[in-house]
Amino acid sequence: MSQPSWQSTLSIVLASARMRFLTITRYPGQLVLDTFIPIVFAAMPILLGRASGEENAAAAFQRNTGTANYVAYLLIGSSVFTIVSLAFWHVAYWLRWEQESGTLEALYLAPVHRIWIAAGTALYSCGRGLFAALTAYFLGAVILRFNPLQGELGLALIFILIGFVPLYGLTLLYGAVILKVKEANALVGLMQWAVSFLMGVFFPITIFPPLLKAIALLFPPTWMTNGVRSALLGTGFFLGKWYFDLAVLWGFLLLAPLFGYWVFSQVETSVRKNEGVGQF
Repeated sequence: MSQPSWQSTLSIVLASARMRFLTITRYPGQLVLDTFIPIVFAAMPILLGRASGEENAAAAFQRNTGTANYVAYLLIGSSVFTIVSLAFWHVAYWLRWEQESGTLEALYLAPVHRIWIAAGTALYSCGRGLFAALTAYFLGAVILRFNPLQGELGLALIFILIGFVPLYGLTLLYGAVILKVKEANALVGLMQWAVSFLMGVFFPITIFPPLLKAIALLFPPTWMTNGVRSALLGTGFFLGKWYFDLAVLWGFLLLAPLFGYWVFSQVETSVRKNEGVGQF
């Protein structure tokens, strides 16, 4: 059989993404929630800090993080967490929906590899997550009263864009778990707590004990979160300079998708040989 051209492959990715963008436009309330959830998520510790004495809270926060602007620090963490959380949600529920609707096995009969349909889902998730995070950050800055244009916005955006690739490589690992255990809700809920902890959404991972810190540093979104904070607030890069941290993220960019795809393929083959991918 002839192999599809890159033009036809690209059209499949874009068509898959377009279908999901078209669907979400019919539910504008969900986009509003995407924007306000990170603000509300960050507002709870922010308001607690202000209620306990803002000046004292800022001074204590600066001793541990390198910045007194705890409002921006927490909102940045919450906004980046939204990108990461949506990535896992969208890929997990794409696979689970295909299983439950009985269409996943039909995809194996289509003259295109499943990875390109997954890439369309990832493209949609990237767009939706980036929109939600940026809107939450700038709207939250207005509501919570801080300057959102401080620091190096371009460098912060570079950390996010490069971090997308290893992030979606990790979602393939998660997709392999979904295929095997045929469950999404409980796993996504558990993932959110674990991911928010490892990323250091509301605190620096430097306070972790050595072993836990090493585990957190193996998680690409941890570098993405710290890179954005350091670019905007000057909290300090893990390796001292932005280009060293970015180089590590580039390493994850090369390794995470390959490892994720390999694991997903192994699990997928095992499931197909046994119970089948469409049963639930």
